[in-house]
Amino acid sequence: MRIVIDARMYQESGVGRYIRNLIYNLQKLDSKNEYFILLLQKEYDTLVYHNNFKKILANFRWYGINEQLNLPTILNRIKPDLVHFPHFNVPVFYKGKSVVTIHDLIHQHFQMKRATTLNPLTYKIKQLAYNKVFKNAIFKSQKILAPSNYVKNLLIKKWGVEGDKIRVTYEAVDDNIVEKCQMSNVKCQMLLSKRNIKKPYIFYVGNAHPHKNVEGLIKAFLKLKEKYKDLKLVLSGSEHYFWQRVKKEFNQEGIIYTGYISDEELVALYKNAEMFVMPSFEEGFGIPLLESMVCSCPIVSSDAGALKEVGGDACLYFDPYNNEDMTDKIGKLLKDQSLKNQLIEKGQKRVKQFSWEKLAKQTLKVYGETA
Repeated sequence: MRIVIDARMYQESGVGRYIRNLIYNLQKLDSKNEYFILLLQKEYDTLVYHNNFKKILANFRWYGINEQLNLPTILNRIKPDLVHFPHFNVPVFYKGKSVVTIHDLIHQHFQMKRATTLNPLTYKIKQLAYNKVFKNAIFKSQKILAPSNYVKNLLIKKWGVEGDKIRVTYEAVDDNIVEKCQMSNVKCQMLLSKRNIKKPYIFYVGNAHPHKNVEGLIKAFLKLKEKYKDLKLVLSGSEHYFWQRVKKEFNQEGIIYTGYISDEELVALYKNAEMFVMPSFEEGFGIPLLESMVCSCPIVSSDAGALKEVGGDACLYFDPYNNEDMTDKIGKLLKDQSLKNQLIEKGQKRVKQFSWEKLAKQTLKVYGETA
């Protein structure tokens, strides 16, 4: 088969991680099919592929008119048997066979007005365009890949997609993170000292869009700090507009905003935290839960979206719409070392169920069924 993978989001955080791990594992698994990897200029110049994997320059970003007009031209020139779009931005005018990965339905469920700099009219037009492209992606594709049964069931119930069309392929922890979990305590302490971070602290990593409920976590922390005077809250995630708004609103003592962190810093923060807290109102998967598990960090998590599906019995759960419940569960884990140890042990067992290689094998099977 001639298979195209749209990898223009290669360097992005969420979808990019999925693309990087999928292609890496497909290279190890499949020497028969011919792959054409669509890349932006920077990745086209730096990435090296061999044998049955070829680079194709597609130097235009997603969600724009160039994508809608130029991508079909490139695809028609390649004449693929199948195109894998790892996000819902499938060109409306492309008529060939496709597989699309739908990571979540957060854009459809949460108004992102508080996290945008667009004026209301432009924002409304943008949302209408998103929905049109999304609808096109799910109904024109031959198969849909979803990271959880939660997302699969939403597509069936909310959008009327046939269940047989959807395959669930669970995501996993990057090998790079797993390797760095062997880092010494001395190295960890050195990395934390550079950031002036001292124990005890609660940890969160991710973006600060409204569905992430970061404000709810901060409010729970400020309540707990009345009792635990030395406790700190470390919030990590690449700088953007909404993080700036959160920092402006919550500039209290004990809250540490790190901005972007390296993988080594990420592991050091997981390994030394009192716990990792996932406060989201909705998630299509939840890779930070698995990262916490592999780094032996106990977890307190929202019970919303796919988080219980990912976390299983290895997390202490709360209702994200009930701030008192979140505060109580964090407080419970702060004072119960035995419970922490139980969650860590369960997490180390659970994380072994998730593998990028398994995801790639399942995806390859779907390619065969589709073309």
